[in-house]
Amino acid sequence: MPTAAKGVITVEGHELTISNPEKMLFPEKRITKLMFLEKLAALAPYLIPYCRDRYLTTIRFPDGAGGKSFYQKNCPEPVPAFVRTSTLQGINYVNLDSLATLMWLGNLACVEYHPSFHRIGERLPAEWIIDIDPSLPEEPRIMHAACLVGELLDSLKIASVPKTSGATGVQIYVPIRRGYTFAQLRSIGEFICTYLAKKHPRLFTIERFKKNRGDRIYLDYLQHWTGKTLSAPYTPRGTPHATVSTPLTWEEVRSEADPRNFHLLNIEERLRERGDLLQSVPPQNLDAILRALT
Repeated sequence: MPTAAKGVITVEGHELTISNPEKMLFPEKRITKLMFLEKLAALAPYLIPYCRDRYLTTIRFPDGAGGKSFYQKNCPEPVPAFVRTSTLQGINYVNLDSLATLMWLGNLACVEYHPSFHRIGERLPAEWIIDIDPSLPEEPRIMHAACLVGELLDSLKIASVPKTSGATGVQIYVPIRRGYTFAQLRSIGEFICTYLAKKHPRLFTIERFKKNRGDRIYLDYLQHWTGKTLSAPYTPRGTPHATVSTPLTWEEVRSEADPRNFHLLNIEERLRERGDLLQSVPPQNLDAILRALT
């Protein structure tokens, strides 16, 4: 990759102009745009499968992490010929299905990648996710909270994988058999989150308004819906620590892993050692719990 103010690289047979490769995107970690693109390319085999054929929202940080950011739903223009898009409700979304597209977005300082829960042209969810969202900027109980959610799912014979959001939260990822609706999954989520909020009222809440949550951790089962998004597995986040949304083992959660310790400078080594932990759990059959809730 070039080190001049601007240069051209070839990715999958497509020429891309890279601007300001030495621009600092993550000052605290000393990560330039050039380094970011290199790390993004290394993440591509893991990140792209969770964004391909989804409606993609990115978050752009033109001045780097810590600077102003904005959500990008409509595909940036001009659009290269190799970039595929798909329209939903009047928005022309990027379909992140190739390394070339990822590098093009990365050059535009698209640091974060947030795909839809459903695939392009479909109405059914591709997976099920419960978002565990702390109310405090520093939340030492977050991994304990994730453990409690995981233990309840396990008692219901539902296998899951925890992942850091890459920010302050944790998300519980459940691969599912094809055919369940968003409404069905929401009914399970409501049952689980309501139960936990009643059992641990000082720890959890399902209160939608942040100002009413106090210091309690929000169990969000409502975000998982058609047209909504969440941080993709393996997406970088625009934090000072250059964190990456990283799947964990339950042992790591019980050991109270610190989400800040999973970042762009060490994620490659972890992936070489562990691979994609989300693939360790087969699609789950949720028929039994759905019957119990009807």
